[in-house]
Amino acid sequence: MHKQGLTGADVAGAAAAKSEKIFAANRAVGSVAFSVKQVAGKTRRAAVHESGSLRVRCPGAPAAELEAVLINTAGGVAGGDRFSLDIAAGEGTHLSVTTAAAEKIYRARDDAATIAVKLDVAAAATLAWLPQETILFDRARLSRTIDVTLADDARIVLAEALVFGRSGMGESVEQGALLDRWRVRRDGRLIYAETVRLEGAIAQRLAEPAVANGGVAIATVLIVPGDEALVATLRALAAEGEVGASVWNGLTAVRLCAMDGATLRRDLVRVMTAARGSLPRLWTN
Repeated sequence: MHKQGLTGADVAGAAAAKSEKIFAANRAVGSVAFSVKQVAGKTRRAAVHESGSLRVRCPGAPAAELEAVLINTAGGVAGGDRFSLDIAAGEGTHLSVTTAAAEKIYRARDDAATIAVKLDVAAAATLAWLPQETILFDRARLSRTIDVTLADDARIVLAEALVFGRSGMGESVEQGALLDRWRVRRDGRLIYAETVRLEGAIAQRLAEPAVANGGVAIATVLIVPGDEALVATLRALAAEGEVGASVWNGLTAVRLCAMDGATLRRDLVRVMTAARGSLPRLWTN
């Protein structure tokens, strides 16, 4: 029995508003601001700020290169979640950053999940940004930005892999939305820009020959500085999927595409090993 003066539509609207309020209150928000410095030839933590569900840990003894591991205690990313990462490699440091596991982007009811990454690499410093795969579920919505600032002689290896559904479990991504925007600047000058946008019928788009030709796993690796010798090495790799490499204006870009996430990972390991000579321990465990 409805309260006097309230229609069925009023009651339904109030219930929907209450449900949305509860849903919004449970959206995850997290941030990490992390910087490193050089001390006696070793890279050490300089400052760490964590909030929400994001954490950063540095296992292992101090060494010339510090390995940092990002952890999302929320257990995944859902629609409306907001995460920010601000990583700074101080002068002369060597830092590699990975994740504790593949990041899962779950189905969104309405708002996209947002991830904002800022990487700052100072003079004579090297940063390897090597997170494990990002796995999108059906009807996931993700908006990600990666902004990189490099000093004139800084070095970076930037690798990101996207897997659309877990094919080994019979899952696929029919619908969804992805906006992935990269911008890289050296001494304030834009040297690399790209934006990947897939929206709506993602499976249909990936099936197109000019997009992924039926592949459901893609990756990009950017290496600065890059040269012809590195590209020749990468092109000689025995890949299981498709791997293409090019060099221009002192940077190397590598594109990977595979029919499943496992194949992509094996090819990505080959590419990153050739580019760096080593991988974070979590990639090989």
